[in-house]
Amino acid sequence: MDAKTKATVAKEYRLHEKDTGSSNVQVALLTRHINELTEHLQRNKKDHSSRRGLLRMVGQRRRLLDYLHRTDAPRYQKLIKQLNLRK
Repeated sequence: MDAKTKATVAKEYRLHEKDTGSSNVQVALLTRHINELTEHLQRNKKDHSSRRGLLRMVGQRRRLLDYLHRTDAPRYQKLIKQLNLRK
């Protein structure tokens, strides 16, 4: 993911003007990266090192979402709705 893409995702999910590292931004960036890696792995089924990285990212996103759910449930609900993480 290039810097321009990261900047646009951060701009969309930030909480205030200079926000680059809040849980919302981190989860949105991880989700974007997870989606890209999932597409890559569908084309390259034998790429096991990328699969391991994908699993680590999914775990990291899960931990961030759990933290957000514990600390600010309304923000958590809004974020998962924006990112379509739960059906």
